[in-house]
Amino acid sequence: MTRLVYFAWVRERIGKSEEEIALPASVLTVADLLGHLKTLGEEYETALQYENVIRVALDQEHAEHDEPIGNAREIGIFPPMTGG
Repeated sequence: MTRLVYFAWVRERIGKSEEEIALPASVLTVADLLGHLKTLGEEYETALQYENVIRVALDQEHAEHDEPIGNAREIGIFPPMTGG
């Protein structure tokens, strides 16, 4: 099982702050994960519809979409951050 943690408007659109899921063997990269999540329901599809702006952290380390998930135990999914 992998713990997924959702932040900001991703959390609001999915309707939960975190969950544990078993990832299918076909989910190897961050992009695969985002694609898989979009198949879990309309709320996921809506939250992740602009996949290219979604940020992901594997065990609290920022990851690019083409990076392998490996044995990450916690995956954070969040929108772009702004600062000022």
